[in-house]
Amino acid sequence: MIFVEFLIKRILQGLVIVAITSFVIFTLLRVIPGDPVRLIVGGMAPDNVVEEVAAKMGLRDPILVQYGRYMGNLVTGDMGQSYLRPKSGMIATGGEYVDPTKSDMAEVWDLILERVPLTLQLAATALVFALLVSLPIGIAGGLRSEGWPARIAFGIQSLFVSIPNFWLAIILILFLSVKWHLIPALGYKGFAYVILPAIVLAVEISPFIIRTLTTSLAEVMQSYFIDEAKVRGLPRRRIVFGHALRNASVPLINLLGIQLSTLIGGVLVVEYIFDYPGLGHLTVVSVVGRDFPVIQGIAITISAVFVFINILVDLVAYMIDPRVEL
Repeated sequence: MIFVEFLIKRILQGLVIVAITSFVIFTLLRVIPGDPVRLIVGGMAPDNVVEEVAAKMGLRDPILVQYGRYMGNLVTGDMGQSYLRPKSGMIATGGEYVDPTKSDMAEVWDLILERVPLTLQLAATALVFALLVSLPIGIAGGLRSEGWPARIAFGIQSLFVSIPNFWLAIILILFLSVKWHLIPALGYKGFAYVILPAIVLAVEISPFIIRTLTTSLAEVMQSYFIDEAKVRGLPRRRIVFGHALRNASVPLINLLGIQLSTLIGGVLVVEYIFDYPGLGHLTVVSVVGRDFPVIQGIAITISAVFVFINILVDLVAYMIDPRVEL
C-alpha cells in the first residue's frame, strides 16, 4: 500500500514537473529574438512568404493557443514534426527550402528514439568507469579518514574537479586517437567510439562520488553499531561490507541518481566535441537551427527520465534502508 501511494504521488508530481518544464521551454523559445521561419525559408525570401509559412505552422498564434495545441497533440503521443529535418535525414536550411508543414518532415518522436539508446549507452558506460575508479578510492578514504588514503582521495577529487571537460576531450582526441591511433574518437560506428567520451564524463562525475562515499563511510564507521560489532568480535571484513557499506550506500545511491540524470541531460558539450550522435548533439544542432518541436521533445523526454530515475532511486534506497521515508 505504501508503494502504491508513493508511486501515485510521485507520478502526479512528475507530470506537474514535466508540464512546467514544457511550458517554460515552449515560452522561452518563442520570446527570444529570431524567427525560425526565416531560417527555414532563407534570408532572401520575401516577407509575405515568411508570414504565409509562419501562419501555416501556427507560429503567429498567441503562445497559450500554441501551447494548448501542442499539449493536446502530445497527449495523443504526437510530438510534432521537425522544422528542418526531412525524413531523408538531411537538414535543409538557408538556401534550400523544405516546407515544414508537409508530411515528409521527420517525426520528433522518431528522432528522439533514434538518439536515446546512444545517450543511455554513453551515460551508463561513463557511470561504470566512474564507479570503477571512485569506489576503491572512496572506500579506502572512508575507512582511514585520518590517514593517507583520505588525503589521496581528497587530492584525486580536487584534481578531477579542476579539469575542464572540453580540454580533457581535446587532449584525449589528440593523443589517443590522432597521434597514437589507439581509440577512435569522432562519430559512432560501434562501442569503441563510446570509450573516450565516457572517460571524459567519468572524470567529471568521479569527484562527487569519491567525496560522498568517503564522507558517508567515515561517518558510519564512527557509529555506535560499528563499535558494538567490534565488541561482539565480528571480523573487520564483515563489519565493513555487511554493515558499514550498506548504511553508507544510501547517500551514494541518491547521488548516483542525480549524476545519471545529469549525464543524460548534460552531455551537450562532450557529445558535440566527439560528434557523438546522441541527444546532446541533437539538442545543439536543434538549438542552432531553432527547431522548436525537437527542442521541446527533448526537454520533455529528459524531464520524464529525471522523474523516472528519482522514483527508482527512492525505491532502491528504501529497499536498502526501510527507515528512509518514501
